[in-house]
Amino acid sequence: MLYQIYEAQRSLMEPFADFAQAAAKLYSNPLSPFGQNPLAQRVSASYELMYRLWKDYEKPEFGIKTVQADGTDVVIHETVEVDKPFCELRRFKRFTDDPATLDKLKAQPVVLIVAPLSGHYATLLRDTVRAMLQDHKVYITDWKNARTVPLAQGEFHLDDYVNYVQEFIRYLQGAYGNCHVVSVCQPTVPVLAAVSLMASRGETTPLTMTMMGGPIDARKSPTAVNNLAMNKSYEWFENNVIYRVPGSFPGEGRRVYPGFLQHTGFVAMNPDRHLSSHYDYFKNLIRGDDASAEAHRKFYDEYNAVLDMDADYYLETIRIVFQEFRLVHGSWEVRNEQGVLEPVRPQDITATAHLTVEGELDDISGAGQTEAAHELCVGVPKERQKHIEVKGAGHYGIFSGRRWRDVVYPQVRDFIARFNESPAAAPRKRAAAAAPSKAADRKARATA
Repeated sequence: MLYQIYEAQRSLMEPFADFAQAAAKLYSNPLSPFGQNPLAQRVSASYELMYRLWKDYEKPEFGIKTVQADGTDVVIHETVEVDKPFCELRRFKRFTDDPATLDKLKAQPVVLIVAPLSGHYATLLRDTVRAMLQDHKVYITDWKNARTVPLAQGEFHLDDYVNYVQEFIRYLQGAYGNCHVVSVCQPTVPVLAAVSLMASRGETTPLTMTMMGGPIDARKSPTAVNNLAMNKSYEWFENNVIYRVPGSFPGEGRRVYPGFLQHTGFVAMNPDRHLSSHYDYFKNLIRGDDASAEAHRKFYDEYNAVLDMDADYYLETIRIVFQEFRLVHGSWEVRNEQGVLEPVRPQDITATAHLTVEGELDDISGAGQTEAAHELCVGVPKERQKHIEVKGAGHYGIFSGRRWRDVVYPQVRDFIARFNESPAAAPRKRAAAAAPSKAADRKARATA
């Protein structure tokens, strides 16, 4: 019922939001009679703030049109390579007509970025993708809003998440020989499970695995997020945050953890900071500080856009990752696509180098939680492991913003480059180098 009440309220406020937006433009236009009022700028700012607070935030676009690669502007085109019921494997294809740049792009590593399924859309990693595109062929998991997935498509469990990751890795291995995997926050756990299962079966595993700010061992330095998950029972979550999708969406009847409830939780973690941010936005509008106002809009366009998560996936994550700690206890079993339970054994990973990244001030995944992966992957030689602690960085700072671009990304890039070639890949590279090339084809085709 709560979901239906929320939707009714949202529909009721929609015309008021539209009115506030129109009024803000009317009072800010110097050619309008209303814009001649001495208080026009203040009134316009008030309406603009109301519009931002009342509007409905849809899924943002990645909006990456070009990047600098090897000093050359490269055009980016998004395509969906694999379309699953709950996720799209999205490719950022790079185009250039410069033959020298094209040859370099072709030889660059392939990276699968596994985005979090924890409330926000994959576009939260826009800065991550943009930086990676400079030196890599980039793919990302673009998770769908569960309320748009019809019940006929079935349920989505944490096991399905792990199986999706394995399928995407195999897809890239089939296309390129192998790949590198980067996981940010929540997916560090299912990605480690996916690679562990592949290793246990004797499959080829990714060349490297980069895990950033994730709850590999949520017992270490527990944060407010961890404490909530650990101090409330499984039944509490099931009874208090799970609702059925109303009839206005394709996923009618699906049990979900609604996005609007998640957003309420996000804001409740730092209410003073959000209040201050909106007040600063109001003052910037009055002053005419367009740059600061636009920065606020861009941040909250992303922050306020949230998706519904399938209830089974969410509840299983709470129980397995944050309450029973099955990964670190060695008691986690994942049901594969054939319906068979398989034990998750990170100790079976031997060929995949791994890098962990933590922020010194991370208030979502505490210190040591991600680094714990090294304690589990005992089969990986020490010289193929690395840990980075980013001084002064919070959770978002390790994958977005200045610290990500200047401190973290160069080390991630160098780590991937260091382990990019496996013994099996070397013959393929030599064969490719010996093959004749056609300049016309190079100009017409994309590299990544």
